[in-house]
Amino acid sequence: MRRKVPVRRVLTAAALTLIWCGLWGSVSLANVASGLALSVVVLAAGRAGAAANPGGIRVGPLLRFAWLVVVDLARSTVDVAVEILTPTDRTGEAIIAVDLPDGASDHLLLLSAAITLSPGTAVVEADSDAGRLYLHLLHVQRRREVEVHVRELADLACAALPNAEPGAEA
Repeated sequence: MRRKVPVRRVLTAAALTLIWCGLWGSVSLANVASGLALSVVVLAAGRAGAAANPGGIRVGPLLRFAWLVVVDLARSTVDVAVEILTPTDRTGEAIIAVDLPDGASDHLLLLSAAITLSPGTAVVEADSDAGRLYLHLLHVQRRREVEVHVRELADLACAALPNAEPGAEA
């Protein structure tokens, strides 16, 4: 009996092979052959890893998370630059606590890095037991906006990197 190969796996192997050829800078028979062999190994390892970690990775939410972090980085860099270059001081610094949604405690490292990466905001403490982040804000008047934004990042992190079962320890 013939086994049907899913189209998604074929497209993934083709994409990985193209990336491999791009890394080498040319499309040659050797690069295509070694890229295909490597993609088969990577896909097989990914399948074995999926059995060990059924939570997996969701590419769509992960890309939205990354895009949001890039936009935050650009926006906050401009805000901090304007703050530095203008003679008036509009800062109102504060430390706030932001309660995270259920399950987000498993992603504290990712969230802390994403939040602290952008200028003007920094994680000063993370309480995994309470599911809470303590943030230093440069502009306290944006408190509500930051709280909503952090929860949105947490929701995307949970959607992108789900646990095998709800409440499972990472």
